[in-house]
Amino acid sequence: MARVLSAHHVKTFFSKKHIHGAQQWHDEIGIALKRCDWFVVVLSPQSVVSQWVKHELIYALQANRYKGRIVPILYRPCDTDKLSWTPSGFQWIDFRKDFHQGCRDLLAIWKMTYSP
Repeated sequence: MARVLSAHHVKTFFSKKHIHGAQQWHDEIGIALKRCDWFVVVLSPQSVVSQWVKHELIYALQANRYKGRIVPILYRPCDTDKLSWTPSGFQWIDFRKDFHQGCRDLLAIWKMTYSP
């Protein structure tokens, strides 16, 4: 997904890609959250139980700059209630059945056309 966004000139921050050895990763994530205009949270069985994803989501929910700019992506079937927030207030992008349709729906947020 990060590759698709990058290919469509959408700047991304993905901690596994952007944080290198000896860096203070919690500081780097905080810097990235302050720099980003949108918050896209990818939901999977692993992410909904991650304390760091919860912290990042709480930050985004409390930051005025992300108002109307939080995009939950349902990437794999999972119990979203484990995040301790109410997802019904957000428009979900569903990648579970069709990755390409999910990409089209995600890029449409920024009025972009998906080209695989």
